[in-house]
Amino acid sequence: MPKIILVLFCLILPVAGLWSQKKSNAADTKRTVFFIGEDEGDYEKMVRNYNAMLFEVCNNNMELAYDNWTMLMKDIEDYSTKNNVDLKGVKLWFNVFWDKDGTIDFIAFYPKPNSKNMNYETVKTLLTGFLAGYQSPLKHSNRFSHYGSVAFPVFSRSVIGPEK
Repeated sequence: MPKIILVLFCLILPVAGLWSQKKSNAADTKRTVFFIGEDEGDYEKMVRNYNAMLFEVCNNNMELAYDNWTMLMKDIEDYSTKNNVDLKGVKLWFNVFWDKDGTIDFIAFYPKPNSKNMNYETVKTLLTGFLAGYQSPLKHSNRFSHYGSVAFPVFSRSVIGPEK
């Protein structure tokens, strides 16, 4: 009798492990905020599917694209302050994926080597909450994205004044 239990256990355990892994992967595809490099296959699909660039959405106007990017980062910074998360000194590679209506579908990020050391799971949680209530003024006929860098605190032209 113990041999039968052992054989059944050996057969059921791998199947249960595969089932739970498959279930976990399905849940992961619904994440809206993740580290760059966590799932390269999904990330590459996003890059292909959100193939219009922020620069294009801003009518190929570099100043307008920069201002929109900076204001998004400033909005994230303001949200972090309201939620008692100190981002000062945090430096990130950042990829934002917008839907046609200006809502943000996904944010992928990764800390830069010279970033302040902190719990980046907290940053994920913060950004997930930010996405739930954020609406960009930008709209476009296609989904679009932007890959860039951010350092907090954000100094925008509205803070430092126009360039001469």
